[in-house]
Amino acid sequence: MTVSRSEYCVVACAEAWRDNGELLASPMGLIPSIGARLAKRTFSPDLLLTDGEAMLVGLDGTIEGWLPYRRHLTMVTGGKRHVMMGASQIDRYGNQNISCIGDWARPKRQLLGVRGAPVNTLNNPVSYWVPRHSPRVFVERVDMVSGVGHDRAAGARYHRLPRVVSDLGVFDFATPDHSMRLASLHPGVTVDQVRDATGFELVIGDDVPYTREPTSAELGLIREVIDPVNARDREVRG
Repeated sequence: MTVSRSEYCVVACAEAWRDNGELLASPMGLIPSIGARLAKRTFSPDLLLTDGEAMLVGLDGTIEGWLPYRRHLTMVTGGKRHVMMGASQIDRYGNQNISCIGDWARPKRQLLGVRGAPVNTLNNPVSYWVPRHSPRVFVERVDMVSGVGHDRAAGARYHRLPRVVSDLGVFDFATPDHSMRLASLHPGVTVDQVRDATGFELVIGDDVPYTREPTSAELGLIREVIDPVNARDREVRG
C-alpha cells in the first residue's frame, strides 16, 4: 500500500512516545493526537490519554478516571508527562516561540502567548510538531523564548526534548552541543530540501535514513479506526 506523507508524520509522532511507560501523553494538534493514539494501541499501551480537560479516557473515548488540576500539575512538575507542542519558531537548540513575532516591546504579530511552555520544557519531556517546515519557523534565533532550549536549561532536572517532527523529516538533539540534527527524512524528501527550508545550519550526517514505514497493522489502525475520515491529509499534503 502507498503510504502518504501525513501517515509518515503520524508514525514519526507516535515514535516520540515509544518506551515512555505509564506517562501522560499530551498531544497538541491533529497529527500528534493520531500519533499518540496509535502509540497507545501498539507499542506504548501504558500511555495515559485525556479528553483535553479533566478526564482520563480510553482508546474509544470512554471516561476512565478524573484528573484534577492539582494532580495534573504534580505530573507536569515531576516529569510524568510528555507533551508534543507546536512551534511558531524554533531554533537550533530547541528554544521555541509561540508568543510573538518581532521585538517583544513592539511585536509585528501577537500569537498565542507563552502559556505553559516554560514549565512544560523545564519539568517534563517536550517534543514538537511543525506541519509546515520553513525558514520562518526554523530560525537562527527565536524572537521570544517560550519553550526552553538546551542552551538555557542548565540545572533543569527533567528537561528533555526527544524530537521535532515536521512535514519534511524528524530531528533530534543527539549532538555534543545539543544542536539540532536531521535524524530522518520522510520518503520523497531530499537533504537539500530540508537544508533550504531551515534558517540555520543543521547537523547532517553522511547517510541520513528515511523515516520508518508504518506496518500494515498500523496503517489499518490509522485509516480504519483512528482517522477514518482522513483528516490527516488536510494538515499534511504529500
